Amino acid sequence: MVSVRSVVDRVGPTLLHAVVLPEPCPAVADVVIAEPGSVQVAAGDLVLGVSVTGVADAVALLKESAAREAAAVLVKPPVAGKPALRRAARSAGIALISVRAATAWAQLVWLLRTVLDAASPDDGGEEAGSPGDLFRLADVVASVVDAPVTIEDTNSRVLAYSARQDLTDPARVSTIMGRRIPDDVLARFRSRGVFRELSRGRQTIFVAAQRDGTLPRLIVPIRMGGELLGSMWAVVDGPVSEERAAAFADTAPVVALHLLRRRAHADSQRRASAELLRAVLEGKAGPREAIAGLELADEPHRVVVVDTRGSDPTDGEGSRLALLERISQGIGRRAVATELDGLLYAVVPDADGPGSWSELRAALTDRPGTHRVAAGAPVDIGELAKSRKQAEETLGVLRAGLLDGSVGSFDELWTVLALHRAASAAATAQVADLGPLERLRAHDRENNSGYVDTLYEWLRFPGDPRAAAGALRIHPNTFRYRMRRLLEIVSLDLDDADVRLALLVQLVSLRWA
Repeated sequence: MVSVRSVVDRVGPTLLHAVVLPEPCPAVADVVIAEPGSVQVAAGDLVLGVSVTGVADAVALLKESAAREAAAVLVKPPVAGKPALRRAARSAGIALISVRAATAWAQLVWLLRTVLDAASPDDGGEEAGSPGDLFRLADVVASVVDAPVTIEDTNSRVLAYSARQDLTDPARVSTIMGRRIPDDVLARFRSRGVFRELSRGRQTIFVAAQRDGTLPRLIVPIRMGGELLGSMWAVVDGPVSEERAAAFADTAPVVALHLLRRRAHADSQRRASAELLRAVLEGKAGPREAIAGLELADEPHRVVVVDTRGSDPTDGEGSRLALLERISQGIGRRAVATELDGLLYAVVPDADGPGSWSELRAALTDRPGTHRVAAGAPVDIGELAKSRKQAEETLGVLRAGLLDGSVGSFDELWTVLALHRAASAAATAQVADLGPLERLRAHDRENNSGYVDTLYEWLRFPGDPRAAAGALRIHPNTFRYRMRRLLEIVSLDLDDADVRLALLVQLVSLRWA
């Protein structure tokens, strides 16, 4: 039998959230509905509190279900989130699961039974919600609407399609061949308000034929619990009768359940991969485990860290989740990615090609935002923890504003990193407090004279006052005047190589630490 935790994971966070899970996690045998006035519960049952409206009723149902050794009680908000109910569940030793408020109980029963049937050891068939299962469902839907159908996600990617696609148009053929609606076709549908209507929750949307030869479409949104999961597109000959359109729309809840199961399975795999990746990045998992569990090739890889936060540290969560989805599914081949300490981490091959660092970098550079992207040097699989530290050090340089851009790698920014490390060590040793430099800094603070910057550029461009003046954006004569003036304020023997070197160390520590 499958455990309560596995059921919650397979159904997914869209519908279910575990409020209390006792250890060891109980196994599930069946699904029952708690009828008003009577509780017909057996050991291992998932008890659906359909009639529960208050905390007192929910506590009573918990205690009765626990006494009969039920596996869990499922209730909806706001009752599910009440502290008294959580305390009662812990005291009784029974799992408490919160069900999304907009979820229909009948659909949830159907979904839970399907999950339990799929987990049965006697069932040797293909798992429900698998790609093959979704293609068979597309054929069923096509027979209902009597037209070739595609099932697509919210990003217009094709998840499954029915037979009879030879009776469609070039736009549909391109959609299936490319596994998503082509950009030009997408733009035409968008200009006609199709996706706006989908987001508004219309039951069916009819799009007339277009001048370029694109045949009419009948479109149905796929929703569950108020969330848009995708859509179904049927290529039709012309306007469709109300009965035929209604029959097409009636198939949407069934498809929604399959998409949720598909998502739950993918989410479960993603969570397992994320946990393993975190262990690898922390040096707690070896290369063999990483190669096998994360499907990595035995070749050099980089760790890439992305900071999506802007000036407000709390505003990056939505951007981070969206970018995680895009990196995991929308850039080249599937990348290995996870969240850790508020940052997004990905492991990508160093060699050019799908899913590589060069492709990821180009994709993120093409769509600039507030995020910063830093990559460690390419390393063997067993040294990914080292590449992670390098990526984080590079990110620190980007955060400090020491570079103009927001994307960089450890190996290409070695000069900046060398100066930064030297400056950090020098700052810790307080080298800038030695000698006459502090007197020059005090003069700048009092008079806004800029002599410290002048000295720094003179040391950077020895014997080239024009280049030094250019770095300060002043005239060379102005630069020469400043140098004469600062040597009147402080006594420095700039002909002494050790003096020049010591001053440069001090100024680097001020600028780069």
